Amino acid sequence: MAVTMRGTRAMLGAVLAGAALLTAATHFRIASNTKTMTAAVILLLAQQGKLRLDDAVSKYVDGVPGGDAITLAELLEMRSGLYNYTEAPELWTSLDREPGRAWSPAELLAIAFAHPANARPGTEYAYDNTNYALLGLVAEKVDGKPLAVVMHDRLFAPLGMNDTVLPAPIVKNIPQPFARGYGYGSTAIVLSDTVPYPPDVKAAAIAGTLEPNDYTELNPSFAGAAGGVISTADDLAVWIRALAGGQVLDAAMQRRWRDSAKPEDPDEPDGQRYGFGISELRWGPNALWFHGGETPGYNSKIAYDGANELTLVVWTNMALSLDGQQPANTLMVKVLDQVYQQSPLAPSPGA
Repeated sequence: MAVTMRGTRAMLGAVLAGAALLTAATHFRIASNTKTMTAAVILLLAQQGKLRLDDAVSKYVDGVPGGDAITLAELLEMRSGLYNYTEAPELWTSLDREPGRAWSPAELLAIAFAHPANARPGTEYAYDNTNYALLGLVAEKVDGKPLAVVMHDRLFAPLGMNDTVLPAPIVKNIPQPFARGYGYGSTAIVLSDTVPYPPDVKAAAIAGTLEPNDYTELNPSFAGAAGGVISTADDLAVWIRALAGGQVLDAAMQRRWRDSAKPEDPDEPDGQRYGFGISELRWGPNALWFHGGETPGYNSKIAYDGANELTLVVWTNMALSLDGQQPANTLMVKVLDQVYQQSPLAPSPGA
């Protein structure tokens, strides 16, 4: 696991004996932190007048159930109401059976569209990878290039993020140097919020009689625009600081990006907010912009507080701890407790 903070770095040894020491230049799968990048591409296209955020997704992608009533803004905000394909048991089974399979966005969307929608568009927040799979297709159609090229040309190259890439669907390996990613049990444990560790798996892992599975070469194409990017702590620090600090979007679009954040729970208006591919917490005079990523083998958090000049990147090479918590989230909470007199986040149960 690795923590990068305020220009200083603390590195801890990798989990398994014989593994290489991790550094801020070690590559890993950033999972859903990719959404901050996919959202930025869509906003840049809107900034250039190539699309409008109130366009219906059906203008760009055929076959979306109710697509005439779902806007790009609602996809960005996680308010489309569509079924989340990574909640589908048939996907979990396939990933466990064929970890090297290259998935196309069409195959993933077919899984989502085979299930009924969860809500009417615009009525409620629900974290959903289907939204960002669709946004990736929108970006490709409007810009006329593969999303990997769009991200490189519009985001990574201008910011000097030379160690960040969205790999092609057929590519399973990670650039050197990289950390191997581990996890106990099946992919369902990580991809679902409701499947706990089986008691026998948990007991054997705690007893030291069960080694974790190596998920390093699980093909990330199942995540794609929603979570397929590979990066380093150094590059992610550059990225979240540039995005939240106003170096990616122009002033007008930056205001719209910031204003997009809405309470995830309408009964908690002062709680966590989600907007155009970004989470926000406000307390007192502070505002923390952040996102997280979780995929089999890896868990990470990126955060930025401009008022206090805080840039934070935390990542681990195990996605879920045996107590059912995201380890990067637990570590981020502990770091924030050291930075602020009053932390904005309550510790996770059991942390």
